[in-house]
Amino acid sequence: MIVQMRKIAVIMQSKDAASGIKALRAQGVLHVEHQQAPKGKDLSLLHDDLALLEQALEILQEEEVAERPGRTPQERVVADWKTTSRHIADLRKRIGHLKEYARGLEQKIKAWQEWGDFNPDTVRQLTEKGIYLKLYQVPLREFKRMPAAAVVKKIAVKNGSVYCALVSRGIVECPFKEIELPKMGFQKMQGRLSEDLNYTQGLKNQLRECLCYRQALLEARKTLKKEIEFQEVLNGMGQALGLTYLVGYAPLESEQALAGLAEKEKWGIFISAPSEEDNVPTLIRNPKWISLISPLFKFLEILPGYRERDISLPFLIFFSIFFGMLIGDAGYGLVYFLITFWLQQEARRRNKDAGFFFLFYILSACAVIWGILTGTFFGREWVLKAGYKPLLPALNNDKNLQGFCFFLGALHLSIAHAWRAVLKSPSLSALADLGWICILWAAFFIAKALILGDAFPFFGKWLIIAGVSCVILFTSPQKNILKVIGQGLGALALSLMNSFTDVVSYIRLFAVGLAGVAIADAFNAMAGMVGSGNIFAIAAACGIAIIGNALGVVLGPVSVLVHGVRLNVLEFSGHANVSWSGVSYEPLKI
Repeated sequence: MIVQMRKIAVIMQSKDAASGIKALRAQGVLHVEHQQAPKGKDLSLLHDDLALLEQALEILQEEEVAERPGRTPQERVVADWKTTSRHIADLRKRIGHLKEYARGLEQKIKAWQEWGDFNPDTVRQLTEKGIYLKLYQVPLREFKRMPAAAVVKKIAVKNGSVYCALVSRGIVECPFKEIELPKMGFQKMQGRLSEDLNYTQGLKNQLRECLCYRQALLEARKTLKKEIEFQEVLNGMGQALGLTYLVGYAPLESEQALAGLAEKEKWGIFISAPSEEDNVPTLIRNPKWISLISPLFKFLEILPGYRERDISLPFLIFFSIFFGMLIGDAGYGLVYFLITFWLQQEARRRNKDAGFFFLFYILSACAVIWGILTGTFFGREWVLKAGYKPLLPALNNDKNLQGFCFFLGALHLSIAHAWRAVLKSPSLSALADLGWICILWAAFFIAKALILGDAFPFFGKWLIIAGVSCVILFTSPQKNILKVIGQGLGALALSLMNSFTDVVSYIRLFAVGLAGVAIADAFNAMAGMVGSGNIFAIAAACGIAIIGNALGVVLGPVSVLVHGVRLNVLEFSGHANVSWSGVSYEPLKI
C-alpha cells in the first residue's frame, strides 16, 4: 500500500537553519525538496572528498587486490581516512604506470629478440671513432642490393626477411631504411622488465595490506554522505524576507509530531495535502509476506508513482506462477532451493540481512510444483519412460498449455482493469474498465479460435459489443455526448489491437518453458546414446547430462527476467495504468 503523504513547509530564522535541520534529521521523517540548487565551496570540497573515498574503495574491490578465500584481513582503525585513501590511490597510479612501462618493454623485447644481445652504447662509441654500424631488416629477395663497399653481416633470417648489420669506415649510402637503435640492449631490457614486475608485485602486496582499512573507509563514506546530505539541505533552503524555509513531504501519521517539534523550536509550519503538480515521493508499506517482492523492485529500480497503485500483491502472485512455468523443472527448482539455502547461511554468518531469500524459496517451490505436475525432473522424457505419471498430464499437451497461457493472460489483465474500476467507482468511468474486461475475454476466445482452432463461442460477439459500447460511452462520461464518443473512439482505436496482442503475448510462457525442457531432453538423449558400454562412456554420458542441465539452471533465471518480469512490468502495468514513475521516499535522518 502506498502511504498517504502531507506536504510540509517549515519556516525559521536564518541563524537557526543549521540547528533546525539537525532537529528534523533527528526526527527522521521529512523528505526534503530543495528550493534551489545546492551549491557552495564547502559542498564542493565534500564531493571531492567523497570521490577520493569512492576511488579508494573501488581500488580495494578490484580482483587483483580483493581478499583471497581464507585470508580475511584483520580490520584496523583509520587515523586519517584522507591520507589512507590518497595512499591507496597513489599505489594504484604507480602500479598503472609500471604496467604501462612493462607493456612497452615487452613489445621492445619481442621486436629485438631476433637481433641477439648487444650494447647500444658500444655502437655509439664506435661511431665517434669513425666506425659505423647500422642495422637493417631487408627482404630476402633484395638482400643482394646491400652496398658492396661495406661489410654486411647476416644476424638472422625469418619470415622472408634478413636481419643484418652493415659495418663501414665512413658513411655508406644504403637503399633500405635504417633501424634505429634502442636505448638499452636485449638482456638489459629483460633485466629491467624483471625488476619492474617484482616492484609492481610489491606495490600490489602493499595494496592488499590496505584491505584491513576497508570497513573503516566504508564507515567514513557513510558519515561523509550524511554530511553532504546535511549541507545540501542547508544550501538548498529557500530565502525570503530575512527568513529561511524548507519544503518536503512526510507520512500522514507524522503530521502531529512535526507540528509539535515546530512548536517546541519556535518555527512556523504549514501542513497541506500535496497538489497534482507536486512531485511527491512514494513510500510503500505492506505486510511482510507481500513485501517479499520488494527486493525485486529494488533490483529492477522500479517504483510506482505516488498517485499510481501498488501492485506488489498481484506482482508477487503472478511472478511466482510465471517463474514456475518458465523454469518448469522440479530438479532445477530443487537446485535453486539449495543454492538459496547456502547463500542464506553465508549471509547470516556475515551478519547480513537474509530476509529477501524467502522470495527465492517461494520461486523455487513454484518451479518444483510445476515440475511435479508435469513430470519434469532434469528433463521430462526419461521421467515418463521411467513410469512416473504426472499429476496433471493435460499440462503436457501443447494445445492445452497454450490455452492455459491465454487464460492466464486474460485473467491477469482483467485484474488490472477490475482494480481500476474499483478505484474509479462510483463514477461511471468505471464502466469503461468493465468494457475492457469484456474485450480482453473476447480476445481470449479469438486467440483460441485463430491459433488453437477452437470454435468461437456464440456469446463472444456480445462480449465485443458490450465491451466496445462501454469503452465508447464511459471513457469520459462527464463531457458532452460528441466529446464522449470522440474520446471513447480514440481510446478504442489506440488500445483495441493492443488488448489482443497482450493476451497472445502470454504464449511466451509456453514457448520458453517448452524450450527449456527440450534442451534438457536433448542433452539427456545424447547422454543415453553415449552411456552404454565401459566406464569411460558412462562418465562421458554423465558429463553431457550435467553440462546440459547446468546450462538450463543458468539460463532459466535469465528467461524469467526477460519474460516473467516483462508480463508484469509492461503488459499488466500498462493495463493497470502504472508507469513506474515514482520517486523513492528518502527522509532526512541520522
